Amino acid sequence: MSTVERDNEREHRIEMEIVVDAYSSEEQAMGWYCYLEDALGFPFKAKWLTGGHQSPSQSEKVSVVGMASEEECSTEIYVEVLYQDGESEDTFTARLYDIEPLAANEKTQEAIADWHYWVNRGYSFDDLYSDEEY
Repeated sequence: MSTVERDNEREHRIEMEIVVDAYSSEEQAMGWYCYLEDALGFPFKAKWLTGGHQSPSQSEKVSVVGMASEEECSTEIYVEVLYQDGESEDTFTARLYDIEPLAANEKTQEAIADWHYWVNRGYSFDDLYSDEEY
């Protein structure tokens, strides 16, 4: 059971705008991908809270420059981040869950908060919503 309190407004938005008519995990993933691709105002400044196996460190300021490919986002949502270290820069793929927006528009902040909420509630692409949850 999730320790994150239920947010009825957010749940409604997720159910009616993001995973509406999603009957499989693939359709849920595509719903989230399309919602985020439309809602996130790239590029935006963010803090990369935890890095992946190729990340530069545990907490870095980055510029989020786009979504990862649809294929990469079939089980988890990923974004592309531009990391600068002095004179050099590199692009990494990061889990959206590990991104905290620092300088982003309101729509971007809300969309990332929606994703964080969904993950923190314990939902996944394998768990389809049922009428009992609403």
